[in-house]
Amino acid sequence: MQPEFLTRNGAPALAYIRYQGREDLPTIMFCGGFRSDMGGTKAVFLDEICRARGQSFVRFDYTGHGQSGGDFIDGTIGAWLFDALCVFDTLTSGQIILVGSSMGGWIGLKIAIARSSRMAGFIGLASAPDFTRDIKHHMNEAQLQALDNDGVVHIPNDYGDPYPITRRLIEEGENHILLETPLNISCPVRLIQGMKDTDVPWQTAHRIANLLTTNDKKVYLREDGDHRLSGDGDLALLKLLVEEF
Repeated sequence: MQPEFLTRNGAPALAYIRYQGREDLPTIMFCGGFRSDMGGTKAVFLDEICRARGQSFVRFDYTGHGQSGGDFIDGTIGAWLFDALCVFDTLTSGQIILVGSSMGGWIGLKIAIARSSRMAGFIGLASAPDFTRDIKHHMNEAQLQALDNDGVVHIPNDYGDPYPITRRLIEEGENHILLETPLNISCPVRLIQGMKDTDVPWQTAHRIANLLTTNDKKVYLREDGDHRLSGDGDLALLKLLVEEF
């Protein structure tokens, strides 16, 4: 399936795939994770179930991710939030169910606050708000020194080549910190979290839930779930929650 491209004055073009379904169902928009792209398991799974249901759906690549323009190393949380808002405002209409994975959970929560009147629901998958603070907290002295001297450090991970983490990413992330104040979100919220997640502690889901102002919120802990939450049981739960909304 070939993507289309959202062109923007002064900003890189964003690759996206959109399906236009029934007008009486809310559109589902998927926000992927850090260094992920719209070809991932969860994004494709949601696309397939939405097409089967006749429900509008959109997935996209952030700047510097997948098939979108720009360089990953230039990215920040604010820049990727701007990407997601461009998709939300330009490629969708009516009521929206946002599904955010990892960093996409952070970005999705920000959108749910900023576009509250259009939110029909939010589903967070291993949501990782404020993860830039966590990355810096777990750096050793050599990594901190490299970040300070060079402006970038490469951090090993479980998913492939080391991630380039820039000082700009860490510093700009402070503009978007969420877990210090109430989260003024009025739509229903469902949070799925794996208890074997080595990137986001499972307690983070409860921290988010405790800060949400909505009363319609639930946390689902997956005993065997890891950070990707792409197992058959994880996807089956995601499908049930989409159908619930």
